[in-house]
Amino acid sequence: MIHPVILCGGSGTRLWPSSRRAYPKQFAAFMGEHSLFQQTLLRLSGPEFNAPVLLTNADFRFLVEEQAVALGLSDGRIILEPAVRNTAPAVLIAALSLEDKPDDLMLVAPSDHIFQDAEAFLAAVRTGAVAAHTGALVTFGVTPTRPETGFGYLELDGPVVAGQGTALLRFLEKPDVTMAAELLAADNVLWNTGMFLFRVRDILAAFEAHAPHMLEACRTALARGSEDLGFFRLDPPAYEDLEAISVDYAIMEKADNIIAVPLDAHWSDLGSWDALHAALPMDDAGVAGSGAVTAVDCENTLLRSEDDNIQLVGLGLKNIAAVAMRDAVLVADLDHAQDVRKVVATLKAAGVSQAVDYPQFHRPWGWYETLCLGDRFQVKRIMVKPGGILSLQSHVHRAEHWVVVAGTARVTVGDEVKLLSENESVYIPLGAVHRMENPGKVPMYLIEVQTGIYLGEDDIVRYEDVYDRS
Repeated sequence: MIHPVILCGGSGTRLWPSSRRAYPKQFAAFMGEHSLFQQTLLRLSGPEFNAPVLLTNADFRFLVEEQAVALGLSDGRIILEPAVRNTAPAVLIAALSLEDKPDDLMLVAPSDHIFQDAEAFLAAVRTGAVAAHTGALVTFGVTPTRPETGFGYLELDGPVVAGQGTALLRFLEKPDVTMAAELLAADNVLWNTGMFLFRVRDILAAFEAHAPHMLEACRTALARGSEDLGFFRLDPPAYEDLEAISVDYAIMEKADNIIAVPLDAHWSDLGSWDALHAALPMDDAGVAGSGAVTAVDCENTLLRSEDDNIQLVGLGLKNIAAVAMRDAVLVADLDHAQDVRKVVATLKAAGVSQAVDYPQFHRPWGWYETLCLGDRFQVKRIMVKPGGILSLQSHVHRAEHWVVVAGTARVTVGDEVKLLSENESVYIPLGAVHRMENPGKVPMYLIEVQTGIYLGEDDIVRYEDVYDRS
């Protein structure tokens, strides 16, 4: 039995605008109906796997829980990191949480990669498990198919043999174009997938040998942590003192008992728009599309519309990625796909909200989005999931009108509590204490119209909140 350790706290920027700090790519659906995180959960479930250990941060805790519950896979332990400290502290925390099972295996996996051949993936894991049970630290790699400069590489002590692990000589940094071409021609290199498999006792021994300073801080972070609404919060002071370092640098590059296993499962880290383009089905002209898109005389192009009301049309495009969302559009040369992070940095420097904010703002009770914003009014669409309850609150600067358009809402205004069905509405005067909740078994949608001199999200006084927000 293997304990999956899924790292799902990252916030990549190279797939902007679909991936943003407020809603990173692991929670978005790029291929199929499930998000990348959900695909990872499904891949690491079944008779060979125990319940997963999920490492994320407080901002994404309800997204992790909600997407796991949607799959019926809610038995994993969700550990909340109070600060971003890269993969080494996360792996060590997971190992320490499994310390009472020293001979069990733990499989460390990113939550934003795809493996399109599930059987080949499991076959590689089984091969790695044999080596891990002998005390080896196992890493997984993919045979290069192009001179890729966006990946790290693994150099093996011998040719790559399908279905067989080989001792690792060294990790190679992301190469330049010339070096990538040389590596493509070699028979003993693999792309580094960032996925690892080892016994709990062996990775703890590796930290003891190569990064002993991290052990005490992580033990303290666990010992002083606390359960909170089904999550486990690590102690902030202890965890924040940890060095931000990857497990590759902290452990794997220093260890001498590493085995590399080839993974031929149609893998991609989906780290850029050109990587997504390569992973999607294409027509004879190399055009890949998703959503409401139309391509006319296009070649080697990716078209993606994330809103059914936005028809994205490409005409005569070559080597282009065009991505349309309700609040942002990206048009980029696929040869510059790795540079999209520069776009995000430029937008952030200019104070553009789309650099980090997502058009839908996810909350533990559901989500909301702004449909129209004026000088003294704002119109929102709000979804409250079954059983969702907003905080008991009031506003200093605005009044609100609520119109239920689907489902049923239980509404509190002052001392009055009533049920509203579809097409019914209620007025919330300025300063009134109020709350909405969904007592039904289907999502509830309503339109909220705000009016007042200030409409910011910080104009809120909370009196009671089941999610313990201040």
